[in-house]
Amino acid sequence: MPRFAANLSFLYPELPFLDRIDAAGADGFEGVECLFPYDVPMAAFRARVEGEGLRVALINAPPGDWAAGERGLASLPGRGADFRDSIERALAYATGVGSPRVHVLAGLLPEGADRAAALARYEERLRWAAEQAAAAKVELTIEPINPHDIPGYLLQRQDEAHAIVERIGVSHLKVQMDLYHCARVEGAEGDGDGVVSLVRRYLPTGRVGHFQIAGVPDRHEPDEGGLDWRGALTAIDTIAATTGWAGWVGCEYRPRRGAVAQGTSHGLGWLRRWNSKA
Repeated sequence: MPRFAANLSFLYPELPFLDRIDAAGADGFEGVECLFPYDVPMAAFRARVEGEGLRVALINAPPGDWAAGERGLASLPGRGADFRDSIERALAYATGVGSPRVHVLAGLLPEGADRAAALARYEERLRWAAEQAAAAKVELTIEPINPHDIPGYLLQRQDEAHAIVERIGVSHLKVQMDLYHCARVEGAEGDGDGVVSLVRRYLPTGRVGHFQIAGVPDRHEPDEGGLDWRGALTAIDTIAATTGWAGWVGCEYRPRRGAVAQGTSHGLGWLRRWNSKA
């Protein structure tokens, strides 16, 4: 049975960051994840999570200058030192808060740039980062992201991500399979069957380290829009039972009620329905 993690960067936006952990625990989540928690003291983050009896499922490595439009450093020319610093900082923070995995953003491919050269830099840096992660006993993930949300993102398709992980061939590097991004890229919007097929194709390979979920196309709760969320979760559950996969499904969506009191909680009917049948 999949374990669900509340993405603290998306859910409970009406609350201060650490209070979102308490809210997630009250709503029955088993874990939490977030984008960039580096302004939050590690000890405070870990204490609040442990106090709620939760686990940290995932954090993102620093992405570079987010406000200036950077979306990761792994493929950018001339940023090797910055990338290494970001990985070292991420692994230290992950270890400090007890996160078993770190998502490494690929970065943007500028218009007219050499894609082959960018991919070569990306793979070379991922090999180095995976070595550091292995020493820290932390798993790295890479995630295809759709061009509607992040135009120009280097890595957009599941087959590309799986090919990279397979080529690098180390156990501490996996694919982060976000079902929302899958649906936006690798099938017509609302084609939930395509997403279920992707889960069935890739989860048995052993290369999937983490899932995330959101409704398509508006990135609200999974039960809003065309995503076959029940089919996808059933596929994960069925395959996990035979393969021993014991990862997480991160709930990375914008609550449809927005930043209002209990807005996130009111939208969790889909999760309660799933848990009542699982």
